[in-house]
Amino acid sequence: MKPEVSSGEAGLQPGLYVVATPIGNLEDITLRALRVLKEADLIACEDTRHTQKLLSHFGISTRTISYYEQNEASRAAELVKELEAGKRIALVTDAGMPGISDPGYRLVALAVERGIKVMPIPGASAVISALAASGLPTDSFQFHGFLPPKSGQRRKVFETIRASSQTEIFYEAPHRVKEAVEDIVAVLGEARAVVIARELTKIHEEFLRGPASEVLKELDSHGEVKGEITLLIGKSSEGQPMGDRSKSIQERIKQLIAEQNLDEKAALKVVAKERGISKSEAYREVQSSKRS
Repeated sequence: MKPEVSSGEAGLQPGLYVVATPIGNLEDITLRALRVLKEADLIACEDTRHTQKLLSHFGISTRTISYYEQNEASRAAELVKELEAGKRIALVTDAGMPGISDPGYRLVALAVERGIKVMPIPGASAVISALAASGLPTDSFQFHGFLPPKSGQRRKVFETIRASSQTEIFYEAPHRVKEAVEDIVAVLGEARAVVIARELTKIHEEFLRGPASEVLKELDSHGEVKGEITLLIGKSSEGQPMGDRSKSIQERIKQLIAEQNLDEKAALKVVAKERGISKSEAYREVQSSKRS
């Protein structure tokens, strides 16, 4: 089957155009995206100043309006009224596809609810770009968005993917990525496959690949980490299902004491790390199980 070819000579039809913009390299803008941005009546932007740099680079003078997280609810209603009046509106964020860990969902959802035509204009995506070059399995994956900022919350997230049979993908802030990998080592183990994709499509693009412990060493040698980060975690290896996590904390402590010759305090510390909880929380659960 031959792909449908659209020349754009008839002009844009009324509706909402969800337009992907470059995540770094401006050459990654598509010809279709440029045409939509030129012919639209209005461009809704996460940051009008940021988008204006892109528009100026390509000689586009379409009017812009802000559409960001703090004004998303009220601005979505305003834009839908314009769409209902037959306007052609392009929605963009600072980088990548709108709505993917960026503003856009509310406007798209409201437009769909009102029966307005919504058209995706594909393009650059950090998630897909990182996955494609990661070297990890691509047949099945899950994107989670940004990791929680606190270690305890991150560990709980990692606990949920301990037995994952697919590649897991997250966004992370550069100043927290080393701590995130430390949590991966603590919860998922030193051997878990990890890939860090940094500054995708930009001059300083970099991939760190390997077991979690080795990636952590590389991060230590880097010093301060800068740039946009996509963090990928490989699936659980065979023979690494829930295993001992199905045991109670007390049972797991007894197992560690018997198998690794640990004292009770050391075993409690290991179990707390495994489960992403504090030692005091693990201790309370042990005492609770003894009373029941």
